[in-house]
Amino acid sequence: MQHSKKRHIAKAITWRIIASFTTFVIARWFFSEDPDATEKATLVALSESVVKMVFYYFHERAWYKSNIGLDPTKRKSKQDNDA
Repeated sequence: MQHSKKRHIAKAITWRIIASFTTFVIARWFFSEDPDATEKATLVALSESVVKMVFYYFHERAWYKSNIGLDPTKRKSKQDNDA
């Protein structure tokens, strides 16, 4: 199976949707007494989403380039992976 940078981006986006919704719910609960709770929770979730999506992308790319835990005899060459 060929992995591409687009696949990593798609995985990052779908995971961020799930994780940001969870963050929103938790932040909304923390701010529940505040009249601006929904606005604050939205700001927290959006900020967290952007920052963590960028971090996740680079984390995923680093692991993809790593051989940690992989059988080196089954690893494709770098040329095959970047095609």
